[in-house]
Amino acid sequence: RQVRYATANENSIDLVLFLNGIPVATVELKSDYTQSVQDAIDQYRYDRPPRTSRAEPLLSFPGAALVHFAVSNSEVHMCTRLAGPDSVFLPFNRGHDFGAGNPPDPDGAATTYLWRDIWQRDSWLDILGRYLVPVRNDKKQLTGWIFPRFHQLDATRQLVAQVLADGPGEKYLIAHSAGSGKTNSIAWTAHFLADLHDAANAKLFDSIIVVSDRTVLDKQLREAIEGFERTNGVVAVITAEGGAKSQALAKALKDGKKIIVCTIQTFPFAIEQVRALAAAQGKRFAVIADEAHSSQTGQAAAKLKTMLSAEELAEFEDGGEIGIEDMLTAQMGGRARQEAGITYVAFTATPKAKTLELFGRRPDPSRPAGPDNLPQAFHVYSMRQAIEEGFILDVLRNYVSYKQAFKLAHDGRELTEQEVDASAARKGIMGWVRLHPVNIAARVQIVVEHFRQSVAHLLGGRAKAMVVTASRKEAVRWTVAMERYIARQGYKIGLLVAFSGEVRDRETGPDDFTETNMNPGLRGRDIRDAFATEEFSILLVANKFQTGFDQPLLCAMYVDRKLGGVQAVQTLSRLNRAYPGKDTTYVVDFFNEPDAVLEAFQQYHITAHLADVSDPNVVLDLRAKLDATGFYDQFEAERVAKVAIKPGATQAELDAAIGPVSNRLLIRFKQTKQAMAAEAEGSKPWQAAKDDQDTLLLFKQDLGSYIRVYEFLGQMFDYGNTAFEKLYLFAKMLYPLLEYGRERDGVDLSALKLTHHKMRDLGQRDLILGGAAQPLRPIADAGSGAVQDKHKLRLAEIISALNDLFDGDLT
Repeated sequence: RQVRYATANENSIDLVLFLNGIPVATVELKSDYTQSVQDAIDQYRYDRPPRTSRAEPLLSFPGAALVHFAVSNSEVHMCTRLAGPDSVFLPFNRGHDFGAGNPPDPDGAATTYLWRDIWQRDSWLDILGRYLVPVRNDKKQLTGWIFPRFHQLDATRQLVAQVLADGPGEKYLIAHSAGSGKTNSIAWTAHFLADLHDAANAKLFDSIIVVSDRTVLDKQLREAIEGFERTNGVVAVITAEGGAKSQALAKALKDGKKIIVCTIQTFPFAIEQVRALAAAQGKRFAVIADEAHSSQTGQAAAKLKTMLSAEELAEFEDGGEIGIEDMLTAQMGGRARQEAGITYVAFTATPKAKTLELFGRRPDPSRPAGPDNLPQAFHVYSMRQAIEEGFILDVLRNYVSYKQAFKLAHDGRELTEQEVDASAARKGIMGWVRLHPVNIAARVQIVVEHFRQSVAHLLGGRAKAMVVTASRKEAVRWTVAMERYIARQGYKIGLLVAFSGEVRDRETGPDDFTETNMNPGLRGRDIRDAFATEEFSILLVANKFQTGFDQPLLCAMYVDRKLGGVQAVQTLSRLNRAYPGKDTTYVVDFFNEPDAVLEAFQQYHITAHLADVSDPNVVLDLRAKLDATGFYDQFEAERVAKVAIKPGATQAELDAAIGPVSNRLLIRFKQTKQAMAAEAEGSKPWQAAKDDQDTLLLFKQDLGSYIRVYEFLGQMFDYGNTAFEKLYLFAKMLYPLLEYGRERDGVDLSALKLTHHKMRDLGQRDLILGGAAQPLRPIADAGSGAVQDKHKLRLAEIISALNDLFDGDLT
């Protein structure tokens, strides 16, 4: 009934939809439509009403409308601003089999949903009143409109309906690919949940907390939500520094601000405040988490370290980044029964197994999770659909890999006959080769020349590239070598380097290296802002900007570090942002096997799914194993737990509780070292001391495993016994105090000499997505490890074995 006028020609029919006399949408129905619509067009041609003055000139209406649709019998596209041949029509489809398009509709055309669901009177008024957001320039002049894409509309509507049905206290995972418009999706979600009322017209949530760590997102969120609300002061963005940030956050929560945006660093304090207010005053909150990543420091990082795997911890110590996904998992230590007033909504493109288990929804909520009832994402917008709809690029289309070959010798000096730890020696030798000037120079030349020949001319000469190195020291040496090469060749290529903290590398320079002294061209600007200018073309990074960094001009990535699993997807996805004229990306990989990278992408091409659920018995097994060591008793564990949960407990009280245990274990470990040093290796006393030392090392390892596993599984399973919680608190206090470790033998590499080096181009491949994906593996066992005996060889044997690997690759 809202279709007032229409124009028709031989190929299509334009419908104009009015609301209170104002044209709010135009629809072009294409000629390949279903016969019933064609019949309607034919009927319209003969029976159309006479034109009235109100309808003249009829063709001016489409240009004045807020949104325009182009509809065929299979697809729908929409545009919010007509600009002649430059008009951009975006897909507005439901998606089919996790890809583009629409599924068949038994009631008619595949696009029947458009007028049945979208243009239904209440739905259309809801879109115009709540979803449509004006876009204004710096002068506050209207320049356009934001209209939701179908998956954004679908996700937010389903989420609001489900939250209303479930009530506060549930968890939801929104698995939306990069390029899905998560900023607006989060803004709409926050806006709708903030205004949500139950059947009794009571407000469902006192405040909505949005966790983000991107300044641009903070700004966009504030502007978008204020655009929805048409009211200033609705959104509180916590941006103060130092202690003032916590005070501002506490005040915003106490004052009941509708929407509060805080950083990932402030989140631990926020969740403590939220829990306290929920428990003491019965307040209810929704926490919306963006997947932004941030380098972590201070107390938040200290708490998080116990949740990291050995590999993640090594990256963290070298200035690595920690995601909100990990932070949420670490901070949600409260058990489910204590969090009835807190709803969690997590947005991520690459959920890990623990994220799916923690935030996923069981198909049958009445039954526990199991192999036939695996948790899954609440709503999915897949990588495949985003690629097919043109919102992101497939970054695996131009994948070039290199294989390194080298040969080592001793530099005129005899190598010692002493045997060394083979594992430590191989690692040390490979690290030495990676930092060797010849090795870095070879890679630098490949990168710079590839950039000049294949990348620099793209996007009208504005294309950019990223070099991903394995450590901060490598980033420093890469940058120095690349600057020298560019200067020597006389090229005009601007470089930036990004890493955290300070790097000491006396072989490169006498002073410590920092982002500031290595980027003199920054002149006080943020690296992101400077890199966006035409002044800089290549950004070298070490554990920074590999995730949560959006630069649409990025067209190439040069990888010189191991990327596994989700890290490969997150890192290479920095390239996939769409941009006008951007239709090609390049990946040049010096380290990884292409098939392994393809397998990692396959897991997230459609949607990540679990192979199984974690075994709750792991916690029981670990506790039994720890108790059996006899290194502590239940009284000691309980004494520490009481102090840990005591409000206002002093450091002296904590030291008195935990000190006797930690000191006893540290002294015992020292005694084993002394005994091993005094006895002949292999003798019975030496072996007894070594066994004792291995038991102490394994105890610390199992202690860390218990902390990680209980932090996670304790949120899903009620173990029904406070002894598990007490042991968890005891372990968290004891673990960082056990500063003994598995010491490696020092390996003297000063006699090494690199005699041969070659980088062989293995050629360009298109890694085709679409095959079978491996499921994500949950926690199945923990604490099953053992201290490995060192395998010892002479250094000369190790070098010879490494050289044999490249036999035939070198001349």
